[in-house]
Amino acid sequence: MSKTRLAILTVASLVLLGAAISLIVMVHRHAEPKSDSTKADNDIVTSIKAVCDNTDYKQTCVDSLTKAKTHSTDPYDHVKTLFEITIAQLDDAAKNSNLMKEAQEDPRTNDALKSCKELAGLAVDDLRRSFDNMNIFNLNDLGQALFQLKIWMSGAISYQQTCLDGFEKTEGDIGERMGKLLKQSMELTSDCLALITDFSQFFQAFGTPPTANRRLLSMFNNDYNFPEWVDGTKRRILQEEPKKITPNVTVALDGKGVYNEIIRIPKNLTHLMVMGDGPDKTRVTGSLNFIDGITTYHTATFAVSGDFFMARDIGFENSAGPEKHQAVALRVSADYTVFYNCRMDGYQDTLYAHTYRQFYRECTISGTIDFIFGDGAVVFQNCIMVVRKPKDNQNCIVTAQGRKESRQPTGLVLQNCSIVADPPEGWLPWNATFAFDTLFYTEFNNHGPGASKTNRVKWPGVKELSSKRINRFTPGKFIIGDTWIPPTGVPYTSGFMLDLPEDNSKDSDNNSNSNSNDDESNDDDDDEDDSSSSKKKKSKKKKKRPKKGEGPAPAESPDNGIPESEISAPDSSPASSPEAVPIEKKET
Repeated sequence: MSKTRLAILTVASLVLLGAAISLIVMVHRHAEPKSDSTKADNDIVTSIKAVCDNTDYKQTCVDSLTKAKTHSTDPYDHVKTLFEITIAQLDDAAKNSNLMKEAQEDPRTNDALKSCKELAGLAVDDLRRSFDNMNIFNLNDLGQALFQLKIWMSGAISYQQTCLDGFEKTEGDIGERMGKLLKQSMELTSDCLALITDFSQFFQAFGTPPTANRRLLSMFNNDYNFPEWVDGTKRRILQEEPKKITPNVTVALDGKGVYNEIIRIPKNLTHLMVMGDGPDKTRVTGSLNFIDGITTYHTATFAVSGDFFMARDIGFENSAGPEKHQAVALRVSADYTVFYNCRMDGYQDTLYAHTYRQFYRECTISGTIDFIFGDGAVVFQNCIMVVRKPKDNQNCIVTAQGRKESRQPTGLVLQNCSIVADPPEGWLPWNATFAFDTLFYTEFNNHGPGASKTNRVKWPGVKELSSKRINRFTPGKFIIGDTWIPPTGVPYTSGFMLDLPEDNSKDSDNNSNSNSNDDESNDDDDDEDDSSSSKKKKSKKKKKRPKKGEGPAPAESPDNGIPESEISAPDSSPASSPEAVPIEKKET
């Protein structure tokens, strides 16, 4: 073990060990001297309680570590043991076969169980790589490493929740039984994220450089300003004009056409780039849907699980129609993904921004209900959100972010985007008044005919924030975009895209007593960042779209290929399209 690694692990251990020592002192002040064996047992119990003290599921944490009998008072050993227990719990869930045998008569339940097996495996992968990376911290990229762990732990939480979501409208009690099977692993995964967050906050408090304000020496270590994994051939591909690039595989000589097929990019296929002749000329289409007995997770026409994926000049479509309910055009369950000049067309659940860090630039997304949803850390720049005409008695909701835990570093950021059709209330409750006090929404520096926020809802979680605090939601900070987006060659703005308004130095709550639990390490400010379950309603404005590569210009409504009859008509005065946000997060 290197000296650097030893130093980091020692400091990390001391963080929680200090609390354990203070508790031990208190015990000895009020108790008679005990035998060495009794004292050792008490020290172990005390150290376990200290480690679990800041978790949300304290008793699950304490019981699991006590049962494991680690015979150690080292907090770092307890953290490692907690990861191992969580992985074992998920492995058991993934390998469980009894439920599958009982569910053979119900296709929807069978598909849900099939999804669960896959998702549990993905969650285990995230836990294992988090566990492995805890052993290789170094001082050069400590802040980035801790943020990486939080992203992966968030992925593990999302995958388990997605498994349970798949049992919607299934027969029998299989879903309930699966929930019981995953209960402990979900609680332990949450506790692991809490411990990683504690480490992150500790190192920030002791002056660790913010990850968003520096380049990572371990990643950018050459004269070309590219990550180390981008060799000369890849650099040429990213920098060349599309017509000059020689592909590995050509599907059609002219690149044009509609491809009616279901495509899956597996987790082990990384650093893949897909390119078309234009989002309206090259399209991948399918029609898998929820009504036909398929889980939302499996309805995607195009699904990406391999990290460092990039797509440009191509369209993704699910043509199932509004009567088929959930029908995903594109699902992204991969880290460090970039989409440039792409289209995603569908109705309900068009774009499933499922997990990890994602960046969308100059893309068009169309749909009706929750047509941008998921639990990734996602930024949209200069994108167009087109609200299509829904069925009778349906509301159109643009975004439905699905964060489950307050410590997850996830959310949806819309920066300089145009949303077509929105009544002035701006936001729609998901379930009566659920999460009104814990949600977090904000809009900043709106522009265009729908910019007024006068008639917005007055929920406690709707905030007015200063530019300093809004800045943490720009891609350079929110997804640490400066470290991985520029090398792709895609137009990218790290910070604000428009001139900041005057007299914007103070934060204010909108009739708010909402809970605040911001635990990101990307900014020195503390921001309200709690979970939410509400959704963005349809918008009613059009703006000009910039030429490719132009950052500050507002977006326009182009000829988006959707008939006028498919675009929802305004039903009241126009409302805003935000410049830098909204962020929304959902608690389930």
